[in-house]
Amino acid sequence: MLLEPVTLICGAYGQLGRELQAAPPAGTHLMACGRQELDITSRPAIERFLDEHAITTVINASAYTAVDRAESEAKLAHAINAQGPANLAKLCADRGLRLLHVSTDFVFDGSSGTPYAPTDTTHPLGVYGASKREGELAVLDSGANAIVLRTGWVYSRHGSNFVKTMLQLMTTRDQLTVVDDQIGTPTWARSLAQCAWSLLANKLAVGVYHWSDAGACSWFDFACAIRDEARDLGLIEQAADILPIPASDYPTPATRPAYSVLDKSATRTMLGYTGNHWRDNLRAMLEDWSKTEGVMP
Repeated sequence: MLLEPVTLICGAYGQLGRELQAAPPAGTHLMACGRQELDITSRPAIERFLDEHAITTVINASAYTAVDRAESEAKLAHAINAQGPANLAKLCADRGLRLLHVSTDFVFDGSSGTPYAPTDTTHPLGVYGASKREGELAVLDSGANAIVLRTGWVYSRHGSNFVKTMLQLMTTRDQLTVVDDQIGTPTWARSLAQCAWSLLANKLAVGVYHWSDAGACSWFDFACAIRDEARDLGLIEQAADILPIPASDYPTPATRPAYSVLDKSATRTMLGYTGNHWRDNLRAMLEDWSKTEGVMP
């Protein structure tokens, strides 16, 4: 009996994993696995899984994303962010499988004043970024038919993210302080999922690509937009005062890049579309939330 070709999604229960499952291309057969179903840090486990299923494409959306905790859990961050992708890439290369691996803007140090291109020199500042860069290199050096897709500031209705944290805080506090000297681009996980599926559909897409929503802002700007959009939609009743502070007033175990805007021009050319502005996608996500949930997270 001929088995249907299947796309394997690793990291099925994360923000991106859920959005990938929500809107796959027509005719796509999915197998979505979290760590309990498939531990990518174990090469034998992956080999057994691939032996049992007719996998043709692998999307690695799994990651250790606790940026600050990674400073004290470097071994675990390395296992998930570096060794896991290395295992997948080696087996994809050996078996002729297509691979898309998701990475991060934190592979850059933030010293640039212009958006980072895929070819720009990387220089991660902490354990998280360094472990993700190791994963990238393992994928790119594996010989697999692979895409490395960098993104940043991802949010969605699912999991833990900045949007949900801000909304929760706004229900209990009259005033918040948010860093205003770290610049990046918010990215709706749904937008990232659409980009991933589009890149995989293009046989010419190989190597490193960047994707985030259009535009750029600080965390402070992002927080203000969340407040204003959520208030307009009735997700919150009061508008908390949000005060800007420098990152030096909010010390964290991990150093974050001051500027991590990504240059998406090559990806836009490859796919033939530019994507929406981050503010428009934020509004769309919150509108979707208000229609389906009707309550605060």
